[in-house]
Amino acid sequence: MSYQVTIGLSNKHLHLSEEDLTALFGKDQKLVPFKDLVQPGQFASEQKVDIVGPKGTLKGIRILGPTRPETQVELSLTDARTIGIDIPVRESGKLDGTPGVKLVGPAGEVELKRGVIAALRHVHLSPAQAKEAGVKDKQIVKIKVGGERGVIFENVLVRSGDGHEAEIHFDTDEGNAAGLKSGDIGEIIA
Repeated sequence: MSYQVTIGLSNKHLHLSEEDLTALFGKDQKLVPFKDLVQPGQFASEQKVDIVGPKGTLKGIRILGPTRPETQVELSLTDARTIGIDIPVRESGKLDGTPGVKLVGPAGEVELKRGVIAALRHVHLSPAQAKEAGVKDKQIVKIKVGGERGVIFENVLVRSGDGHEAEIHFDTDEGNAAGLKSGDIGEIIA
């Protein structure tokens, strides 16, 4: 059985805690929505920060909202190498043993002790969509994409639950390798 899902390429971005939002942007500042994302209640914000590593700086990196309990920076492996850090591929929120970076905002700086990852490729599905696709939350599946550089991506995590909507998330390294763009279609093959 196969199930088709739209692909969303994920460029470098970060999620901030309330505490780090205040440190970077000032007291009583809130994230200002710039564009809604496919996942319900999530948005790209107007605010951006610089990410500083030992070998360089990534300037103007967008913050996604809403805020989270802990700050998390999501980079491609190429982005991480550019600024001189070695990051693991991890599921979102699994931050133990991850490196940190410095974040620079208009009102201050934050020195993260941990929280930088390359996001494990994953597919979001509502419970009804997961049932229709014949998969379960936390299952590892394969995603087939066609085109001139068609490929089968292995080790794709299913993230299913309330607040999820059908969308495959690959980072820019993965998307570029397969010649993909946001809006292309991937097929879940179990």
